[in-house]
Amino acid sequence: MKITSLQAFYPKYQHVVPSWRTHFWQIVVRVDTDSGISGYGLGGGGVAALEVVNRDFSELLVDREVESIEDISEIWDDLYFHSIPYGRKGLAIMAISGVDLALWDLVGKAENVPVHSLIGSRKKSDVRAYATGIDSEWYSESGYTAHKFPHRWESESDYDSAVARAETARKAMGPNSLLMIDTYMTWNSDVTKNMSCNLEEYEIYWFEDVLTPDDLEGQSKLREIVKPILISGGEHEFTHYGFREIARSEALDLWQPDITWCGGITAGLKIIDLAEREGIPVVPHRGGEVWGLHLIVSSSCENLAEILPGTKESIQDDLWFGEPQAKEGLISPTDEPGFGVTINERLMP
Repeated sequence: MKITSLQAFYPKYQHVVPSWRTHFWQIVVRVDTDSGISGYGLGGGGVAALEVVNRDFSELLVDREVESIEDISEIWDDLYFHSIPYGRKGLAIMAISGVDLALWDLVGKAENVPVHSLIGSRKKSDVRAYATGIDSEWYSESGYTAHKFPHRWESESDYDSAVARAETARKAMGPNSLLMIDTYMTWNSDVTKNMSCNLEEYEIYWFEDVLTPDDLEGQSKLREIVKPILISGGEHEFTHYGFREIARSEALDLWQPDITWCGGITAGLKIIDLAEREGIPVVPHRGGEVWGLHLIVSSSCENLAEILPGTKESIQDDLWFGEPQAKEGLISPTDEPGFGVTINERLMP
């Protein structure tokens, strides 16, 4: 197949949280070929990443042949090398992620197999899903047995708010559920140490993103102090090169690459290989979306996939049709060709 067009689009989102995500949320990438088959992927970087794909990457890839995952890997290397002056991390890699995923979708459709079959033999049937958000009671009612809640540090009163939130979550989810906390880089080392003591009775599985991703040394020092709680992170790291530095510094107990940000499945596979050698578990950020879910079931990733269901009353955009839904706390990709989803044209510009 020869690539005839590569385009990125920013969907007409209606229900995005009003924050930096308003204009920097996910982009859709479409690759068209002379065979009539098109592939779709999801990338990061929002409106800024559109320029990277549409003005730069498209010039490199139009007329390029792609038939196999080996071709995808070569394309990844070329895009990475080409974008080094303005890339290596951040927007450029988020853009590469969308292109990479679109190419995996394309090859899966061309071969009439799901992406998880392209990755390798399937190792997991149903994947345990965990719900991220604040509606603990609803998640429990919906059948989830694992739950992550957010906690942002603003003042000393947040020691009490963390305990209150953990108590609510544990009561709702039950004694045998997994509970995790996403701090979104707002705790510091002292807060993290104190929280590990204050929350001991709630048996928290991991603290996520307690420090900024640049403070690898600080995270490494915390690992022994907060045991048995795990120090997790990695959603803000990029490519296997970035995770190699995490490995060298022994910064994290658990890695959480985002497949739509870190470089797609091509980079994700290399990150997982590195994690295997280091004996580190991998739980992809937002892994319940098809982009991570296909990777989870055919790799050594942990049997755990993140879902963001919002709250019982919230409304979310349906960007993709055919995306698997969690049922009784479990989720599984389909065996449809590619990623098995189609774009909601009503949200396309």
